[in-house]
Formats: sequence, C-alpha cells, structure tokens
Amino acid sequence: MGRYALWNNKGGVGKSFLTFSLACEYAITHPDEEVLVLDLCPQANTTEMFLGGKDGAIAQLQTMYGEKPRRSIGGYFESRLTSPFIPMPSVQDFLYKPSSTNRNIPENLVLVAGDNLLELLAEAMRGVSQLALPNDAWAKVMRWLNDLIRTFTEASQYSDVTTFIDCNPSFSMYTQVALCAAEYVVVPFTADDSSRRGIENVLALLYGIASSDLQGYARLSFSSRASQDGVDLPRLHTFVSNRVTMYKGKPSSAFQAKSAPIKLLVDNALSQGKKYFANYKISTDLFVEMPDYHSVAVVASSEGCPLSRLKSGHHGVDGDIVQVNQNAIEKYTKAVAKLVQRL
Repeated sequence: MGRYALWNNKGGVGKSFLTFSLACEYAITHPDEEVLVLDLCPQANTTEMFLGGKDGAIAQLQTMYGEKPRRSIGGYFESRLTSPFIPMPSVQDFLYKPSSTNRNIPENLVLVAGDNLLELLAEAMRGVSQLALPNDAWAKVMRWLNDLIRTFTEASQYSDVTTFIDCNPSFSMYTQVALCAAEYVVVPFTADDSSRRGIENVLALLYGIASSDLQGYARLSFSSRASQDGVDLPRLHTFVSNRVTMYKGKPSSAFQAKSAPIKLLVDNALSQGKKYFANYKISTDLFVEMPDYHSVAVVASSEGCPLSRLKSGHHGVDGDIVQVNQNAIEKYTKAVAKLVQRL
C-alpha cells in the first residue's frame, strides 16, 4: 500500500492530467488492488476527467454536490467540522465509482471528488486547528485525510489500497492536510524558472530547506510544527519533468539547459537532508521524463480515457476534430508505465 501526493507550489505543470493518467494506469495494471483518488483541488479538474470530461462531467458533479451530505471532499471536511476530533465510522457517503458513468475507468478505482467549497472551508479548518483544547487539535486536523484513507482501507474488499492525492498548488490548509496524508510526494515540473521557484518553496515549506537568505523564514516552516506535534511528513519520491521537448530521441539541448538549475537545486537539497527523500543516493535517480504529449492529453482528458485505452484517429473536442497519432499515444503511455513501476 502506498500513498502518493502530486504537488508543486506552482500551477500549470500538468499535475492534474498526470494524476489522472498515473492513477488509471496503476489501477489497470494492479487489478487485485483498489485505487483511491482524492482530488484536493477546488477546480476539480482531475474529477472532471474521471467523470468523462465534457458537459456530462459538469452535470454529474453538480448532482454530487446536491446530495446530502455533499458527495465530495468538501462534503467530507464539512462533516468533520461538526465533530472535528472524532473519526467518522464510514466514508461511503463521500465516495464515487467513476466506472458507473464512465466505462473507460477501471472498476477498482474510487474517487473522492474535488470541490470549490474547499476555499471557503479552509479558514474554518484553520480555526478548529487552533483551538486551545484538545492540546493536539492541530495534529488531529492534519490527520483528517489519514482518517478517511484508513477507514476506506479497512472496509475495502481488495488485497491492498493505493492512494493518489491531487494537491492544489497553493499551500492552503487543505493542501497541508493532503500532504500529511501522503507517504510520498511526486513533484511534476516544467523546464522553466517558475517551476524551479515552485520546487524551492516545496523544499522550504515542507522541510525547512532554503538558501541562507531565507533560512530564518524556513525555520518557522510547517515542518517545524509537524515535528513538534508528531505529525509525519511525506518523503520526496520522484520529480517528473513534464512536456519534455525531444530532438532525435533525446531531450533538446534547450530543455536540458533549463532543467539543469532544477536538478542542481534538488542535488543540494539531497546533500542537506537525505531523510527527506525516498531511498535514493544520487539526485539523478529522482528524475523521470514525460514527453510533450500535444493532442494526446487534450483528447484523453476531454473524453476521460486512460492513455492505454485511448484509440488513435479523429476525435471531436469542443466542436473541433483532433487527430491523435498512435505513436504519440504509445510514447506517453510507455512513459507513464515506467513511472508506475517506480511506485
């Protein structure tokens, strides 16, 4: 059993599509396991993919929001706010099987939908975590998603449960709760300076690792509170270089030049604290590459179709016809499969 959070303190790095692809391919290749996907993004982009994309997904999501309790991560947090320090005996009301409406999704995958209500709940969650009593109020709130995963796992009829958590780029209260539920962090990035800054913040916010001019702030980090209150933090598992531009079968020289500062940053972090990394001795072992997938991602996400089940040919997307090449499908599917094997 593994629990993986996908997070970067920068948006637009392909995190939601990678979460969708990774969870689907893991479920397909591990039919004896149950896969739990937690969408901790207010935009619920990952959820829309699982629900089949297009207009049907939006209608289905609104139906789920209209249930009592709300069938989403927002509904779960709402229910926890009423009894914040007592784990719920069942989480069934908040789960959804995407295969019931989207036949592309494997039957052993279960979703807790994303919800724009998360932003409104964040301050209420923070208020509960700051109560004077009980003494461990903050730690208990940080374990809310751990409670959900444990309750789900205990009720599962499968041999094991693997969890994927799609995290919002911001370090909001609900993102902190999400990260505390994970054993490992997978960090998608693109080869640019803004991604490097996002990863700098990942290292500083989670572990207090920062350059000398920011070290004073980093020491006041979330990691200090977690250590003080006995809350386990996830370890860095893999850095996924997304949308790699290839030239003659290899990453282009421009891409490699832009990636070099990110790899140096991770290498320096590894030298400062190996305990924050998942069983790797050198930083190059931490990196994998995903090719630039062009129309493959557009079609797969709009149809809610896992890569290995996507068909080549013409597809209708928002009134336009998009051509998907089999070679492109196979290239990206192979890259995701290699990442699945690392888990």
